[in-house]
Amino acid sequence: MNPDLALHMVSDMLRAAMLLCLPVLGLTLIVGLIISLLQVVTQVQEMTLTVIPKLLTAGVALILFGPWMLQRLLAYVTRLWSGIPGLV
Repeated sequence: MNPDLALHMVSDMLRAAMLLCLPVLGLTLIVGLIISLLQVVTQVQEMTLTVIPKLLTAGVALILFGPWMLQRLLAYVTRLWSGIPGLV
């Protein structure tokens, strides 16, 4: 395996990981920012007010985007495994 191929494989892996994490992390980031703004405005500094909505958002995001994420992951793994014979 040459270094160019290894760098290409690592690049594809990182791109796939970023794409898979994006929906869940993006939605929890948005909810966290909204809750933080509400806490600043109301001056209520309770930790459970930030954790529970973010957990619920992550769960809902996994339920909604789970099939799409699984499809993308299976496409990546299939492409990876089908490329193994060409490595020799």
